[in-house]
Amino acid sequence: MLFAPVVRTRSAAPLRSFDRSFERFVNDAFLGATSASGFQLEQDDKAWTITLDLPGVAREDLSILVEGPYVRVETRPEAKRQYKAAWELPEEIDADATSAKLEHGVLTLSLAKKAPVSHARQITIA
Repeated sequence: MLFAPVVRTRSAAPLRSFDRSFERFVNDAFLGATSASGFQLEQDDKAWTITLDLPGVAREDLSILVEGPYVRVETRPEAKRQYKAAWELPEEIDADATSAKLEHGVLTLSLAKKAPVSHARQITIA
């Protein structure tokens, strides 16, 4: 079986959910469950919760960036243990309502979903 890389463009945005479903299927089928690798993603109506095992990483060494639907977690170059990861979620993240907690080598990110904004305008009839 041959897997070819896929280049995503804005025109393919409606297919994104299918791409993600297929990607999860392939990852689970060939790489095992995601919780075994120290990564766990859960979702409810208001937020996503990402749990990462990061033993030996201090709070001061971590940088967490949230921009639109993207989340980036990385350590400083001087840190004893290096870590770098990024994820694209299907919806935008509300950075103001997002929180992170590092306890006993486990980083827990609570990423609040941004409420959709309607740009509809009422037009008066003259």
